[in-house]
Amino acid sequence: MRAGAEPAEPLPAALASPLAAFTRHLAAGRGLSANTVRAYAADLASLLDHADRCGVETVAELDIGVLRAWLATQHGAGMSRATIARRAAAARTFTAFAHERGLLATDPGLQLGTAKVRRRLPEVLAVDQIRAVLLAGAPARADGDATTALALRDAAIMELLYATGIRVSELCGIDVDDIDDSRRTVRVLGKGSKERVVPYGVPAAKAVDAWRRRGRRLLATDRSEGALFLGLRGGRLDPRMVRRVVHARIAAAGSVPDTGPHGLRHTAATHLLEGGADLRSVQELLGHASLATTQIYTHVSIDRLVSAYRQAHPRA
Repeated sequence: MRAGAEPAEPLPAALASPLAAFTRHLAAGRGLSANTVRAYAADLASLLDHADRCGVETVAELDIGVLRAWLATQHGAGMSRATIARRAAAARTFTAFAHERGLLATDPGLQLGTAKVRRRLPEVLAVDQIRAVLLAGAPARADGDATTALALRDAAIMELLYATGIRVSELCGIDVDDIDDSRRTVRVLGKGSKERVVPYGVPAAKAVDAWRRRGRRLLATDRSEGALFLGLRGGRLDPRMVRRVVHARIAAAGSVPDTGPHGLRHTAATHLLEGGADLRSVQELLGHASLATTQIYTHVSIDRLVSAYRQAHPRA
């Protein structure tokens, strides 16, 4: 079995039942997204499958040795430090839950160390590069066919991602009614089902308006309901297609480093800070729960400042 994967065979009932209870607990009470709950469940299914193979018959028999051995298999399979750290966190959350419910006499997760994750500085596009990307594949002025509709949609997607720095999942969840034309803001639902309002500029406003007036009606069907961005068959656009759109538009721009929607998010945040926005405002715009997450972008901006200084100053 691939390390970290869900077990190929069903878990014994004595292990599967606590896992199901824990999954329901996460979904009901912690404000986590469905994707996060699924990730935790898959990680813990892997842990309990490993425990089962080690002869553990009930959750009560989980101990620090089993937890460490499971994480060692992740390392041996070449999992990244970030992935291992996430799975260790999932294990600690589960053992704490099991201890609180009386399924474990003591909590072995308390003995499980936290691996330090080397946080990579995100790659960002320069202002001239993102300008080239946004100009690439500009939609034709003619109306009436699906090709024009898709061009208008893709232009609106690119402008809105860069203008707001929102996540790809947030973009796909936008409804037509979430757009406030008078204030040039969009309401999005972020991680943990937290709603926030994000402003955007004139170019994004024009692109979104063109898509709504001239493009969306060409793809809309009964399946569309209130979704802002639609696929070719009229359903709500999914993150996988947005990623394809972003990669295609960047490729069309020529000699611009390839990146995805998250790269546009990095780019938007860095350009905001370089333009003078304060860190707290950028935190609010991006929907970060912790300011520490946003602070990584200050490092990017400083690196770019140092690079510009060394290239431009005669005594650098």
